[in-house]
Amino acid sequence: MKSVRIALLSVIAIGLIFSYTFAAGDAEKGKSLFNDPKFAGGTKACNECHPGGRGLEKSGMKKEFNMGGKKQLGLEEAVNYCIVKANKGEAIDPKSEDMANIIAYIKSLKAEMPKRRGY
Repeated sequence: MKSVRIALLSVIAIGLIFSYTFAAGDAEKGKSLFNDPKFAGGTKACNECHPGGRGLEKSGMKKEFNMGGKKQLGLEEAVNYCIVKANKGEAIDPKSEDMANIIAYIKSLKAEMPKRRGY
């Protein structure tokens, strides 16, 4: 009985690890989608407006966005807003693997802060 309980707990733990990995997304796959002009049925790639992710460096830390005079609550809503309005594509499921991957890529972007000089 004890070994069955241990086996069951092990399966649950492994499942949680895999679900966390999936939820975190894959930044490399996200970068590929970011550069794909046909992603989500669009007419241009995200990279055309944001070359190399430019302008999105701090987006991974924000919880609210104001775009086109409208408020988006969360990065998923902001991504879908861009897909629909700028790329002329179809919004993707906020809980999809593609969304997790795009979000992982955006969160991987780092703002390059200029170094301050002491004069």
